[in-house]
Amino acid sequence: MENSYNFVEVGGHILTDLVFSHEIYGEGFYRFDVEVERLSGAADALPVTVSERIIDKSTLKPGQHVLIRGQIRSYNNYVEADRKNKLVLTIFARDIEFQPQAADVNPNDVFLNGYLCKPPIYRTTPFGREIADLLVAVNRSYNKSDYIPCIAWGRNARYAGRLAVGDNIRLWGRMQSRQYQKRKDDGEVLEKTAYEVSTAKIEVVTAEDEVPAADE
Repeated sequence: MENSYNFVEVGGHILTDLVFSHEIYGEGFYRFDVEVERLSGAADALPVTVSERIIDKSTLKPGQHVLIRGQIRSYNNYVEADRKNKLVLTIFARDIEFQPQAADVNPNDVFLNGYLCKPPIYRTTPFGREIADLLVAVNRSYNKSDYIPCIAWGRNARYAGRLAVGDNIRLWGRMQSRQYQKRKDDGEVLEKTAYEVSTAKIEVVTAEDEVPAADE
């Protein structure tokens, strides 16, 4: 892992053309979406950001199968219609490997080591399933941090619901996209997409590192 605190690896096919995103100190960055199939047959459309310095822009085309390794990054995007900042997630690609054909199983693996920066929200669904929402701050270079929404289910959710702000945690899971509807003040309903890490395993990091992990 290039960064032991924040690592993601996904495999799938490119959904969209490259679109210019931004430039920093003369280095251009581009974005595109990659579709990663789940074992269930459903698929997640995940946003990817990549530097022009690690790829040939002319070679990334919709339909190509790729394996991407990098980090999950977050940034605030001001939404004029809502007049507020929205937390946006992206896979920041460190390496893109082309695959000649679709893989039998597409990887979608995430590892994070960070700190809880908001109280966990624990609840049960109308069908009685336990769920917890977490916001994890993961430090990176230059005194910056990425704020990554995570979701836990079942006994992982119960375990996460007892955690406190400031706890240092490690978690393993997958990045997923989720569709939802938002109703505006004028009654218009908008289709929105949220991105989050679905947690498979979570543990608290202590000085002795003796707290057992919770698996589902």
